[in-house]
Amino acid sequence: MTSRKNNRPAPRCYVYITLPGQVTAVTAGRYELQAGPQRAAVGRFVYGKSYLAREDAVEIDPVELKLAARLYQTTQHDGVFGALRDAAPDYWGRLVVERALGKDRLLEIEYLLKSRDDRAGALGFGLNERPPAPNWKFNKTLQLAKLQATALALLKTDRPLTSEEAEQVRRLLLRGTSMGGARPKAVVEDQDGLWLAKFNRPDDDFNVARVEHAMLTLAKACEISAAESRIETVAGKDMLLVKRFDRDKAEGGGYFRHRMVSALSLLRSDETITDRAKWSYVGLAEELRRVSANPKKDTGELFRRMCFNALISNTDDHPRNHAILARNRHWRLSPAYDLTPSRQVSREHRDLAMTVGSFGRYASAQNLLSQCKRFLLDPQEAAKIIADMEAKVAKGWRKIAAKAGVTAADCEKIKGAFVYPGFSLAV
Repeated sequence: MTSRKNNRPAPRCYVYITLPGQVTAVTAGRYELQAGPQRAAVGRFVYGKSYLAREDAVEIDPVELKLAARLYQTTQHDGVFGALRDAAPDYWGRLVVERALGKDRLLEIEYLLKSRDDRAGALGFGLNERPPAPNWKFNKTLQLAKLQATALALLKTDRPLTSEEAEQVRRLLLRGTSMGGARPKAVVEDQDGLWLAKFNRPDDDFNVARVEHAMLTLAKACEISAAESRIETVAGKDMLLVKRFDRDKAEGGGYFRHRMVSALSLLRSDETITDRAKWSYVGLAEELRRVSANPKKDTGELFRRMCFNALISNTDDHPRNHAILARNRHWRLSPAYDLTPSRQVSREHRDLAMTVGSFGRYASAQNLLSQCKRFLLDPQEAAKIIADMEAKVAKGWRKIAAKAGVTAADCEKIKGAFVYPGFSLAV
């Protein structure tokens, strides 16, 4: 796995994995990224022989990197395999790494190596063949005020960080930079385990932390498996804490880490305009039928989430906001996360980020029903799910929002998101 240009080997690293039921990592294989100025980047991965010989070895993902003694290659996603990309920092995480290092842009393999090891999923990366000892030191919930202040400082990209802010970024925010979207966040720990702390931004139209908490609660009321969440208020500022479902606390110390692959990777897709035709609930249902240990339950659950997103106008339902999770050897649909209503103008027609049915991305009851059999649901069963959920959202969203502490003013701002008039219109 060596490519030479001016006698320089291509950047490479070892890929570590924490196996089911374990709290320390082992070396799974080696990854190399070859990039040339006039040709597409090529990523190469090979599982280690000693790893393949283990009885407890598991695949990194069920699509691109199945467990096999072969060389895997890809030119997709700038040479980064989907499951590896899922373990890399997101937009916010990249900003944290770049500000901490004083650089505007790094190589893709550098983002893998520079981010801390509390990334999503069970993977880790390093330059040594043996993985380092696990780092179980995390920000504590009592540090939330300092974390939020540092997050706000990071958003002010028009000025350099002070020495104190830079030190806080290095010591605090580099722990927890690879989960979920562009919002300021950090991983924190309390007696119950690890949480993703998501901070409000100064330019938010409403209290996003409390609204998202309300939507996760509303989803559970609609019989959807959603991540556990709570609100913390520190120094008069609200923040949302979402329980890490890819981590479980081990009795003897440390954490079990569960493999996680995004729907973006499962659909073999990217975030570019040209790849958005692959963003599809129907396509994701087909993939779940292939890889899930319980396809009937998981495709039905996905159908519910699709309906819920249509009913609350969650137009940020892109494939990174869906995932599969392996708590043991088998893959299942992960709990729902990142559920936020959008403030909409149109009353007749709204689109989700992913294809819903025969009429594209149109968020309507008719379109939801159009491909229900692909979700292993018969039309009568699917119609009942839609009708029941429509009634629960219409009658319950405001009460649940109020209980979550969403103000009356913010409820007025978001009320148009719920069960919009066009939802029941025929195409």
